[in-house]
Amino acid sequence: MDKKRSVAFHTLGCKLNFSETSTLSRMMEQKGFEKKEFDDIADVYVINTCSVTDNADKECRQLVRRIQRKSPESFVVITGCYAQLKPEEIVQIPGVDLVLGASEKFNIMEHIAQLTKGDAGKICSCEIEDVTGFQASYSMNDRTRSFLKVQDGCDYNCAFCTIPMARGKSRSDNVANVVRNAQVLAADGVKEIVLTGVNLGDFGRGPNGDYKYEEDFFDLIQALDEVNGIERYRISSIEPNLLTPEIVAWVAKSKKFMPHFHIPLQSGSNDILKLMRRRYQKELYQERVTLIKNLMPHCSIGVDVIVGFPGESDTQFQETFQFLHELDVSYLHVFTYSERPDTKALEIKPIVPIHIRNARNKILRNLSYQKLQYFTAQHSGENRKVLFENFEKNGMMEGYTDNYIRISASYKNELVNQVVDWTL
Repeated sequence: MDKKRSVAFHTLGCKLNFSETSTLSRMMEQKGFEKKEFDDIADVYVINTCSVTDNADKECRQLVRRIQRKSPESFVVITGCYAQLKPEEIVQIPGVDLVLGASEKFNIMEHIAQLTKGDAGKICSCEIEDVTGFQASYSMNDRTRSFLKVQDGCDYNCAFCTIPMARGKSRSDNVANVVRNAQVLAADGVKEIVLTGVNLGDFGRGPNGDYKYEEDFFDLIQALDEVNGIERYRISSIEPNLLTPEIVAWVAKSKKFMPHFHIPLQSGSNDILKLMRRRYQKELYQERVTLIKNLMPHCSIGVDVIVGFPGESDTQFQETFQFLHELDVSYLHVFTYSERPDTKALEIKPIVPIHIRNARNKILRNLSYQKLQYFTAQHSGENRKVLFENFEKNGMMEGYTDNYIRISASYKNELVNQVVDWTL
């Protein structure tokens, strides 16, 4: 490792993964690595994987094959959720040199220093129960917006989910550290921070289930509101049972927390919610949406929903459709249920045929399109604040209003990373 080396990253999955990849990249650049694009030739390739998206193994194999074709002498490092769940499977992929589990991904430099090309692939991991530390991370690739990780892991053990097996128990940073990271981002010119985590509303909870710092998510958002330089915050996703009325009321009066929530629902049938082992019923979800809209009629609300979960009958799917149709929300993220090893959902019968899952997905995606069109039309002619991003495509640029309506405009350099008044 004497001469200067180069590294390229590829991220699969969520905002949390992007924040961690960005931190790994900075760590390696600080140690003298030159960062390259993933399609370039690099000495080391790092793939940060996901366990939530379909075909994690297929995507990983395809990426490794690409690297092998263009740069067979390069080192290939696999980390992320899939690496924690299936390390033995991954290390058998031809070309993989190193697999880093949840406890070792941020020790990447010391592991790379010990690699020799041609040796058998190496696994550096541990049982997920032994992962108790928290590693703060944030993205800085685009100075307009940063994904700031404040929490990791989950204690919920929903029937369809592998994340507790991949990321461990719920744990988080403390308020003082998060504030310091927000100040670093502000000094770098970041205007908007998106708070990310596996289960954000659990912020403050230690790995033993106690509130480790005697702080919670409400304390965090109050402290962040006082950070100079950051003009906008968004809450990436928060469970409906953890989105308390006091949090909603705070966001409604805050100048910096945007009128935008993303709240997982997963099903509009209480019977299916029970099978999923969710911690609320649809009535509580309805209460939260009603409260938000009463305090912030202009607020955007996004919804996660899963179709085709085992046992979901046509009647229960229609119940979900009707619930969402009548709910005052802005858009849906629709996921087609897919089997995950070692999850409780595998024990539930009957299994919904794939073609029915896909048909239900299409129905809800059409509903989402209608919801978004309606929400956008409601605000036509209004003057709202837009933050434009530093990305140009075909002479156009994009930005988002405070309430998450996407705006396209002719590219103007003077608008980049500026919050401007815009007539919709």
